Amino acid sequence: MKQVHLILQGKGGVGKSLVASLITQHFLAKGLAPICYDTDPVNQTYAGYKDFGAIRLELMRDGNIDQRLFDQLIEAIINAKDDATFIVDNGAATFVPLCAYMFENDVAGFFKEHGLQLVIHSVLTGGQAQTDTMDGLASLLDHFKTVPVVVWLNEFFGRVERDGKKFEDSKLFRDNQEQIQALIRIPEVRKETFGADMDQMLRQKLTFKEVKEAAGFTVMAKQRLAMTWRTIDGQIAAANLS
Repeated sequence: MKQVHLILQGKGGVGKSLVASLITQHFLAKGLAPICYDTDPVNQTYAGYKDFGAIRLELMRDGNIDQRLFDQLIEAIINAKDDATFIVDNGAATFVPLCAYMFENDVAGFFKEHGLQLVIHSVLTGGQAQTDTMDGLASLLDHFKTVPVVVWLNEFFGRVERDGKKFEDSKLFRDNQEQIQALIRIPEVRKETFGADMDQMLRQKLTFKEVKEAAGFTVMAKQRLAMTWRTIDGQIAAANLS
């Protein structure tokens, strides 16, 4: 079945492009070749990964979605081969207008009518941005009730907890448990080792596979990154995205 994985979150700098890259690496490791789009008008991080061949698409014109361009993206998805997989990374600046476009045009219903599986991926992060990311997720769950949502718990800035309770114990999770397809945790790590290794890899826009042969990484850094990938990839596999 044709699939569209859409990464959406209204807060910037919380790891949307990281999530897009992780999904892409998972599919590539399975021998699949996803069709990738980067629609972030500010930071086109996703398009910076050479292995992905992501297509840069400027959806914004004067603060609004250029509907003709998004229409073209929808048409490209509809006309693609039946087993195609699309991954679309979006920026914080496009969150509100893109969600409005999708809601007004019933994109989710249109995809369903054409036999496409739409999956929304949204990021929750600990620390100061937690409230904003929770609000963004709540908005998505409210507006797209028929669309499965994968929630990514990015603990780089701290654990995703409120009043000592994990997200799994929150009212937002309980009220939407049937719609939330999976929880994938990007674990909190020791900043001076695992964290520094991840930061170096992300700054160079390398995949976990590329790091194995890359210069500038110590043997133990490569070992730590391999461990990190096994942890994350195992969770993606368990989420049954394909």
